[in-house]
Amino acid sequence: MKSRFYTSVFSILFILFLFNCSCNRGKAADTENNYIEKKTPHEQKVKTPVIDTADYNRRMLLLSNNDKSGRWPVKSAYPLPGAILPYKRIVAFYGNLYSKRMGILGELPKEPMLKKLKEETDRWKIADPDIPVIPALHYIAITAQGSPGKDNKYRLRMPFKQIDTILSWAKPIKALVFLDVQIGQSTVKEEVVTLEKYLSLPNVHLGIDPEFSLKNGEVPGTKIGTYSAYDINTVIDYLAHIVRKNKLPPKVLVVHRFTQRMVTNYKNIKRVPEVQIVINMDGFGSKTLKKSTYLDYIYREPVQFTGFKLFYKNDTRNNPNGLYTPTEILKLKPNPIYIQYQ
Repeated sequence: MKSRFYTSVFSILFILFLFNCSCNRGKAADTENNYIEKKTPHEQKVKTPVIDTADYNRRMLLLSNNDKSGRWPVKSAYPLPGAILPYKRIVAFYGNLYSKRMGILGELPKEPMLKKLKEETDRWKIADPDIPVIPALHYIAITAQGSPGKDNKYRLRMPFKQIDTILSWAKPIKALVFLDVQIGQSTVKEEVVTLEKYLSLPNVHLGIDPEFSLKNGEVPGTKIGTYSAYDINTVIDYLAHIVRKNKLPPKVLVVHRFTQRMVTNYKNIKRVPEVQIVINMDGFGSKTLKKSTYLDYIYREPVQFTGFKLFYKNDTRNNPNGLYTPTEILKLKPNPIYIQYQ
């Protein structure tokens, strides 16, 4: 009897134990489900935005201007959200405040210069209403020099107060700012890092000029310099670091070019989501010469985006009608998305 009694008690206790475990598992499951239900909407709110890749592809195809060579559009990583290109065309005025000979930015006083910039952007809006136009001030922040200077680098860094002035001019017209670097006998990394506090701002971008990168001791102005893909990738890596560090939209990097040797090993130039690369046709002269330069060094060696530079004086020296119009430039393959006036 006692044996049956103890057996019955043991059975009841065992059943109660199983029931309790089952209940606890149910509570745990409910808790987990509730956590997931609460977490999912939160995750949706903080989900990283992405670009519309189909729309991006369509825009890039349009920029190629029906090119049949297979070169354009260039296949590359999609940009981070907030990218300027190919959604807007940039129209920039180039120069330096210390010189009236280096470009329209510095040649004219502030108000007439800004008025002329608006006139140019309006012309581009009319010529291509499908792409919004954004103005830019492209300021030469580090200039190559014919004399070595105190550190023997044949370059001169502009005072930050001048860069601050350019930023103050850009703000009311919602313009971008490009800081251009001419390194002389320095290195591109050594010079670009001096501008980090400005490049960390969302509206400040970068230009680098191989013409003034002299690697063998030459004096700037006596020979056309060069950048290799390695030099350009050094800058791309640095800009990508700044974008990630400061959670910025992509930076635009303008690389000037008008000869074969100015950019070497172009196929090895990196294309990353944080940086948008523009190879800018920087040659001056007749329309025929400029078109030929664009074909030889921009079209035939595709990187990502293209630019076209216009010289108010040098392009019209022998022909008052020598300055390309927006309509004429839009016939080029691919369409330049960055336009620069000097």
